[in-house]
Amino acid sequence: MDTERLAEILTEDARPVRPLPQPWVRSASWLAIAFVSILVVVYAMSPRADLAVKVTEARFLIEQFGALATGIAAGVAAFATTIPGYSRKIFLLPAIPLALWLGALGQGCISALIQYGPSGLSLQPDWICLPAIVLVGAIPAVAMAIMLRRGAPLFPHVSTALGGLAAAGLGNFGLRFFHPQDASLMVLVWQFGSVFILAALAGVMGRYVLNWRSVIKASPGSAAVE
Repeated sequence: MDTERLAEILTEDARPVRPLPQPWVRSASWLAIAFVSILVVVYAMSPRADLAVKVTEARFLIEQFGALATGIAAGVAAFATTIPGYSRKIFLLPAIPLALWLGALGQGCISALIQYGPSGLSLQPDWICLPAIVLVGAIPAVAMAIMLRRGAPLFPHVSTALGGLAAAGLGNFGLRFFHPQDASLMVLVWQFGSVFILAALAGVMGRYVLNWRSVIKASPGSAAVE
């Protein structure tokens, strides 16, 4: 078979390639879905009675900003990992807001220790955290998975771990609008810990969620390239 005939066979069923939007554009679409779902869940669960007071407290606002910024940064990074050509440095994008969030919680633990002594760091079971974060982050997680499957599964475990971190970060952000637990150590262990458990579980599921077969199903006849 000559080269010209081979080229004809390969191109006769070819369809135009539609590049994926930039990661921040996709993140904006995902956030729109996520925020609506979070508002619905918070309203259904009833906002905490002291919410008006909490939103005037600097520590609460910093911790909430850290959780929200971590979720957004992880979402942008997750979408970027499914587009060929992006530097692997994008994996580290959530590191700064994550450090801010962790630092705010750590500072709160130190303040509680100074003010109340060892009793200020008492740790009690708070079994509602993990299922509540899952509840708030469920729709963002599903939307994230669907959108990631339209990209190239170049780093499936990293992509799903970042996607899980994004959904869980927003889940924790929404949780604190109706869950009254504010002790820094409790938040650090139960809420921050739950976020990382969920991100790790999402990463483990990477190969099942993202693979080349999923790309073909999600975007038949087109290629997910930038």
